[in-house]
Amino acid sequence: MSEVTLTELCIFACSEAFRNNGEIVATGVGPVPRLGASLAKLTHTPELMMTDGEAYLVEQPVPIGPRGYDDRKPAGYLPFSRFFDSAVWTGRRHAMVTPTQLDRFGQINLSYMGGTYQQPKTQMLGVRGFPGNTIYHTNSFFFPAHSPRVFVEGEVDMISGVGYNPAKRVAGGNYSGVDLRVIVTNLCVMDFGGKDNAIRVVSLHPGVTFEEVEEATGFPLEKGDLVETPMPTAEALEIIAQLDPHNIRASVIKDNPPAKRTA
Repeated sequence: MSEVTLTELCIFACSEAFRNNGEIVATGVGPVPRLGASLAKLTHTPELMMTDGEAYLVEQPVPIGPRGYDDRKPAGYLPFSRFFDSAVWTGRRHAMVTPTQLDRFGQINLSYMGGTYQQPKTQMLGVRGFPGNTIYHTNSFFFPAHSPRVFVEGEVDMISGVGYNPAKRVAGGNYSGVDLRVIVTNLCVMDFGGKDNAIRVVSLHPGVTFEEVEEATGFPLEKGDLVETPMPTAEALEIIAQLDPHNIRASVIKDNPPAKRTA
């Protein structure tokens, strides 16, 4: 067996975010989250529902990369026009996404960076569906390059999605649907189990120290139990290879390093 890569370790960690989620739609946006959700369905949580990324529910996850259009095995019709009613506002969805910025309380930014709303320095995608997604259903995150530019000091430049910031809570507001779960990065796994739901580190990838994670983060971090992030099993690696036959995963993290960091 070839050496396990850091990306494969992250895919395995992402799959754990969907464990025991029940019969909900698992949406992974980007190669690593999508492979993680697919791995979860094919191993520990088969009741997960998945789409082909277009208009159909599928029984078997669709491999990423070039494929024949009819390679999918449709199990139900779920066009975008029905997706909000059937999965989003009802809370029957868990999405793993990669916004541009995230702050200590899980507020996300996908809109712009620097400057003002009227004159941003860098214009990005806009808030997209994040305002609704973050108040209605579960969300997790993946970041291939853990840095203070991603995990920003203070507050994100433009709040595109709701987090746990107590200063932003409006009296009488209903925040019961806000459910931020897991953050997987190239350095560690984090969750929102700190004080007032602040981000904390729960596992470190092999060879990474807590101090390194702190240095790469723009805000104070809390500590969980700090176990070592588990390595993917042989079964998981075989499934990942089948789901990514073109090895797109090798391009996600710079230089495609091994999972176990050497001195």
